[in-house]
Amino acid sequence: QLQLVESGGGLVQPGGSLRLSCTVSDSSVRGYALGWFRQAPGKEREGVSCISSTNDTTSYANSVKGRFTISRDNAKNMVFLHMNDLKPEDTAVYYCAADLFYFCSAPGYWGRGTLVTVSS
Repeated sequence: QLQLVESGGGLVQPGGSLRLSCTVSDSSVRGYALGWFRQAPGKEREGVSCISSTNDTTSYANSVKGRFTISRDNAKNMVFLHMNDLKPEDTAVYYCAADLFYFCSAPGYWGRGTLVTVSS
């Protein structure tokens, strides 16, 4: 049973940057695709980015392409989301997730989320 814990959220001004981190409890996560999802107030959860277990394939939602970068450190069982040029519409609870069988389309494990607020 994997446990995922996010950190790094907070309040940031528009145009600012944040780095989210997610620590996974077990090294078996190295065989999982890892992803970031978000849920804004009153909206459904959406996929933000995904990275393959082998660290050679990534994907991004159109709304964050060119601004966000996903990375992972398999030695530390961690995944990161580097967010630049943040906009108010990026305000959401951000969740990391682990998917053993698919490329983040059906994660079996989720963290509890970290809140990102973009506001002046």
